[in-house]
Amino acid sequence: MIQTYLNVLKNHYADFNGRARRRDYWTFVLGFIAIMVVFNILTLVLGRIPVVGTIVSLAGALVALAHLVPLIAAGVRRMHDVGKPGWFIIIPLYSLYLALQDSQASENEHGANPKA
Repeated sequence: MIQTYLNVLKNHYADFNGRARRRDYWTFVLGFIAIMVVFNILTLVLGRIPVVGTIVSLAGALVALAHLVPLIAAGVRRMHDVGKPGWFIIIPLYSLYLALQDSQASENEHGANPKA
């Protein structure tokens, strides 16, 4: 699971082309959420110490900012995997519905099925 998360960060950081499997997408998204939960807990616990709380809070913000491009890229590749254009990611509930769907079984205009 950690390997899949790191693979998205290392190999697909700003890759908006191709397709992303459902497992890869959700592993990355849930990994990001877990990291942000840890930073939020640390901010709550260490927030009473003025300098330390500020540093942890800023570190969390930088981590979130560093994940912005790969999160969008993974979402675009996930939309490609279900056969939709990448801009469908901006439609909130429908993009969630699509992200939960299985891959298109056949090759589409965005590439071969990553499961094959």
